[in-house]
Amino acid sequence: MSAPPSPRPLSSASRSVPAWLTHPLGWRSAPIPWTAALRGALSAGPLLALGLLTGHLSQAVLAGLGAMLAGVNDRPGTRRTGVVHIGLPAVGGALGLLCGGLLADAGSRWTAVPALFVVGWLSGALSVTGPVWSAAAMQCLVTAAIGAGMPIPGPAWLKAVCYLGGAAWLLLLRFLLRAPRHIGRRGARREGEREAVAAVFDALADALHALGGPDAEPARRRLIAAQHRADESLRLMRLLPFPGRREGRGSAQAHRITERFAAATALSEAGIALLWEGRPLPRQVVDAPRLLAAAVRTDSAPGALASPVSDTVQRGAFDRALLAAAVTFDRTTPGRTPGPAEQARPPRPSLNTRSARRALKELTAPGSLRTLGRAFAPARRENALRVALCVAASAAVALSLHQTHWYWLPATAAFLVKPDLGPLFSRVVNRVAGTATGVLVFTVLTLALAGLGGLWWLVAVVVAGGALIPVATRHFGFQTAVVTLLVLSFVYAVGDTEATGARLLDTALACGIVLLVGHLPRLTDPRVRVGHRFAVALRRTERYLRHVLDDRGTAPAASTGASVTAEAPRGGDATGIALRYAAYRALSEARASAETAAAELPGPHRAHRHDWLAVMARAERIVDAATVCAVRVEQGVPLPTPTEARWVTSALAAMADALEGGRDTPMPVLPPVPKDCRSLRDVMTELHGIQSLTTVA
Repeated sequence: MSAPPSPRPLSSASRSVPAWLTHPLGWRSAPIPWTAALRGALSAGPLLALGLLTGHLSQAVLAGLGAMLAGVNDRPGTRRTGVVHIGLPAVGGALGLLCGGLLADAGSRWTAVPALFVVGWLSGALSVTGPVWSAAAMQCLVTAAIGAGMPIPGPAWLKAVCYLGGAAWLLLLRFLLRAPRHIGRRGARREGEREAVAAVFDALADALHALGGPDAEPARRRLIAAQHRADESLRLMRLLPFPGRREGRGSAQAHRITERFAAATALSEAGIALLWEGRPLPRQVVDAPRLLAAAVRTDSAPGALASPVSDTVQRGAFDRALLAAAVTFDRTTPGRTPGPAEQARPPRPSLNTRSARRALKELTAPGSLRTLGRAFAPARRENALRVALCVAASAAVALSLHQTHWYWLPATAAFLVKPDLGPLFSRVVNRVAGTATGVLVFTVLTLALAGLGGLWWLVAVVVAGGALIPVATRHFGFQTAVVTLLVLSFVYAVGDTEATGARLLDTALACGIVLLVGHLPRLTDPRVRVGHRFAVALRRTERYLRHVLDDRGTAPAASTGASVTAEAPRGGDATGIALRYAAYRALSEARASAETAAAELPGPHRAHRHDWLAVMARAERIVDAATVCAVRVEQGVPLPTPTEARWVTSALAAMADALEGGRDTPMPVLPPVPKDCRSLRDVMTELHGIQSLTTVA
């Protein structure tokens, strides 16, 4: 199940109420995704109808279950992001269903308890890696419980294939059904990538509008989020080229989008420096990124762009980045006659040729190969043990209470215990309320429609529920109610007609187990869980600063084989951009953890709770200051002394180690604040602030 949205701010009268009470009421306002709702309506319902027509109802239910969980992960984005965000969790779910089916075939019921403990451990460890891996790990755990505890006839491999087929059906619908505005437009097959790049320019314009005001920080976070989405979309465009689109117009469109995103990246980096400076800009300058966004959407040139007066280093950097963007857009406009210098350039390799090399490089990168090894780091170990204990205990209780259909209790515990789904108390409240609502609605529908004859009324219920899933993701309770309604429809179709009352009891027991295990002293230290996220962000910031400030001698260039001299800018090259993205991505994950910790029910570590949101604000300013340092160095500002650079990078690493170690690790002794470099001075000042906020008296 997907992560719940951040709660919408409540009225000023409710601000004195503890966050753990107001969080369950949070609701995210957004336009209704009509296309996703149509896909949801056409996903599980037709599969169930096909099963009724052909007599293969059990297989249809498993396929519908796969389509339902795939619909939960069907979020806005390009078709390639859908392949990853839907496909990888579906593979994890099929693997879990295969393991659960093999356990059921083995015949020994109680072997499921240690088996689910192992699967829960791996699921909890992998869920810390990222949102896609978290969704895959959770689907694997949930379907393992379903495969072991739901008596559905057929071999285990067939169950996994049916489940994967249902997810593949929704993926096919995502490819076939697009928003009406995308149909008939020029270059519509890359409309998603183009929209993602245009959103970066729009977010930059919003951030420039907020310069010097209270909305600057939220606008900067939206800008970074837009950059991450566009970067992911373009990386997947390179790694997952569709068949039959190797050369010609499609490849030219991909190159054009990539170059314009590079211009957006450079302009956004300079925009962050302007946010750090905090001086408002003239309106015509602020609106320049809007013109670039419109040019990206229409695949045209932006026209004349107004630039700021270069009276500071930061404004000079933005002026140069805006000029470079204008040149890039002019050069990549379709129909333009290339100049002699451009005609003399050698032809680029095809997108598919380069994608194979890049895919191999990314899959064999050290960070990718160390993913499983990092599963046993302290924060992952704590989360893994919490998930494993909850699911294993729930399975033991369920096996004691039920001879068959015991899957509901451990599956509910798996949904509840995952920390990336929001605060624990909020999840429990919404789970109980959502399950009760789903059971009540299904009971009413059963009384009203079951007498009509046959099971065709279930198809209508599943169609309606599938259409509601994209809207229900705005609130965990609403999502739980819709999923409960769909699952009860599936189990009713395979003969479990007395499931409604038992599901309420199982949900209550699962909530009690998760609340108990979730507040054990050694498994709930927020400094281990949240401090780990901040440690990752600080370490990545330290790597970024080292890249900018250290080793500025000759180094091989990645793409041309030439060398980078001592005067070459380091923060704006491909490695520097990747390191900066990694730092900001870790920062966004740390913010999610901090907001979750702030809304948790006070537990055994109440005396040691830190103001993680205040720590978050200082960590964001550290990464912003590191970005500004890179921009200033690129603009020719003298480098800080090697001693000052070493002070700052060593202090970042030491603070990361202290936050990673938990509350028993002493805070480091930080060096003095540099005096000659303002951006590094800001880094050290914020580090001292984090030290004071996280020091336990």
